[in-house]
Amino acid sequence: MGKVLWHITMSLDGFVAGPGADMSWMAGYDGPNPAVDEVLSRIGAVLIGHRTYFGPTGEGPTAEGRVYGGAWTGPQLVYTRDVPEDPNPEYIFVDDLAEAVATAKAAAGDGYAVLIGAAIAQDCLDAGLLDEVLIHVVPTLLGDGTRLFDRPGGDGTRLEQLSVTHTPTCTNIWLRVPR
Repeated sequence: MGKVLWHITMSLDGFVAGPGADMSWMAGYDGPNPAVDEVLSRIGAVLIGHRTYFGPTGEGPTAEGRVYGGAWTGPQLVYTRDVPEDPNPEYIFVDDLAEAVATAKAAAGDGYAVLIGAAIAQDCLDAGLLDEVLIHVVPTLLGDGTRLFDRPGGDGTRLEQLSVTHTPTCTNIWLRVPR
């Protein structure tokens, strides 16, 4: 069975979304990136967190908000305790974290079950369900918004570096979560 990968882009000062969940700051940081190409070729399923799926308006994704801008298609799951009464048939909604991860891994086969969202990744890390992290760090300072990881008091979780690569628009840091 595949691995659970948290794949995310963040600003140099550690934010993954700007104030009000604004993602427009990411414009202009795309371009050729072998790390992204590798991940896209290995994704078997995507597991999206509640806040990422429902967004700041609470209405769910729009056509423009497709995972990986539509460059990837496949099984998409949403972990939420608030399953919609009339769920979008393009998504599988699961209200238990362990079940959501197990379902995503089964759907992914030998590929990655990719986590989309900061809160779900933290929940998976806390539950011992996260295997790897791929962070694209872009050279911008947001100053406010949603932090990559926020745990007041901290616990000193150490990660093992797998690789660090660079493109003209970002630095890719690939890490393993030790068991």
